[in-house]
Amino acid sequence: MRISRSVALPAAVLTLALALTACSSDAADGDTTDPSEAGGAVVTDMFGDVEVPADPQRVVALGWSDAETALALGVEPVGASDWLGVGGNGLGPWVDESYDTDPTIVGTFDVDLESVAALAPDLILWTRSTNDKAVYDQLSDIAPTVAAPPGTDVAYGTTWDGQTEIVAEALGKVDEGTKLVDDTQALIDDTIAANPEFADKTVAVGTLYSGQIGAYVRGDTRVDFLESLGMTNTPAIQNLAEPGAFSIELSEENVAALDADLTVMFPIGTGPEVITENPSIQGLPSARDGRLVVLGDLDLSNAFSAASVAGTRYALENAVPLFAAPLKS
Repeated sequence: MRISRSVALPAAVLTLALALTACSSDAADGDTTDPSEAGGAVVTDMFGDVEVPADPQRVVALGWSDAETALALGVEPVGASDWLGVGGNGLGPWVDESYDTDPTIVGTFDVDLESVAALAPDLILWTRSTNDKAVYDQLSDIAPTVAAPPGTDVAYGTTWDGQTEIVAEALGKVDEGTKLVDDTQALIDDTIAANPEFADKTVAVGTLYSGQIGAYVRGDTRVDFLESLGMTNTPAIQNLAEPGAFSIELSEENVAALDADLTVMFPIGTGPEVITENPSIQGLPSARDGRLVVLGDLDLSNAFSAASVAGTRYALENAVPLFAAPLKS
């Protein structure tokens, strides 16, 4: 995955964006005082302090699940990124909220700075991303930009609760964000209580993309989700983790590292048969013993990957029973 780092923002586009933002601010406030003096807030992200405006009206949600997080807090972005390729307005069926006016869909891996600037944002959300400082700086030249929470050291490693909290803070919806987090954590606690068999079990989370087998490591939200239920990422995978990376590649020779008390896999870009008909994967002891769970339903694997409040709740309801079944037998 890559993000363009060399795109320079045309002066005319930047001037237009700044002019439109200034006009909106002047109309609302009657002056050009800085956000903190006009009732805004200072949000601390992984790169430092960001002054954000009070009640932002033109939010562009670029990070993975930023748009659905904003919607859950009652704010409709004017621009959003469709990270999971669901099409339309970029919202998966696990999201209960909907738009009154669909946002402009902008790029994901390659951030189109001109398109972002043309939307004249007064706030940019980029809380689950590559964490690339160069791209962050370019976005910050357009509008105040909120990145991942402090301490996020893995690309795309922002947790569902961390994302909810920092987006809520940026949007001035702290109380609403706290309720979303508390209610979701209560569901997780109930799930743990209902599934004591998860405790101390090892788990491996893998995928198959364009013929390449991969596995996820701690800091990836899918692994974090399963560890939050009491399981532990298998050391055979975790010990191969590299700093800042959320996944590793596995060759046919070391695919055995995916064996664990529970192995969870899903395909990317193809059907589940690439996993269910793969001799190396099906030869794993966990597969032979019925402890391999393949998430072949695209909506379910996408929700499992979304790492939002809505995605987490959907996974708790629909994926957890699949994970529990082989461990209960």
